[in-house]
Amino acid sequence: MSPVIGYYILHNNFTTALSLLTFAAITDLVDGWMARNWNMKTTLGSALDPMADKILMTVLTISLAGVELVPVPLAALIILRDVGLVFATGYYRYASLPPPKTVSRFFDPTLPSVEVQPPTISKLNTLFQLLLMGLSTAAPVFGFVNHIGLLGLQGVVAVTTIWSALHYAIKKNVILMGKEGPKAP
Repeated sequence: MSPVIGYYILHNNFTTALSLLTFAAITDLVDGWMARNWNMKTTLGSALDPMADKILMTVLTISLAGVELVPVPLAALIILRDVGLVFATGYYRYASLPPPKTVSRFFDPTLPSVEVQPPTISKLNTLFQLLLMGLSTAAPVFGFVNHIGLLGLQGVVAVTTIWSALHYAIKKNVILMGKEGPKAP
């Protein structure tokens, strides 16, 4: 659904984009609630859900920057932080693989893996980014584009994104190896 939302944003159909984004958010919340409360967690789901969330955030960030509802420098900052985290996680995943190191073993969920334990600042950053993307999508629909509150939220997102990136870069205990592997240096 992420590419469809991005398409509607890029074609200035913000009402449809906002409707689809709201639907995606509600179904994601219900799905997560069901997985936790009805013991329906799966390895595949635990990998795909965060990936789908990252894809949605990336599509929203790029699309909203493309129609000038999110500043391009802020969008670049958000994307660069996420790309850096993905590369760091991939590096530690590769380092944790027992020999032989192959592509199929890299993606094998039965082998020990890395676990990212997001710090509080990263959780706050995610919350502020979600608010910014949702409100930026809603702004043209409800007439609050360039509202001072929205501009302030952009500043908060910039600060928390930088703070979160620095935390991941400096603190070495946020990316952990799987149960059988050692902690990352």
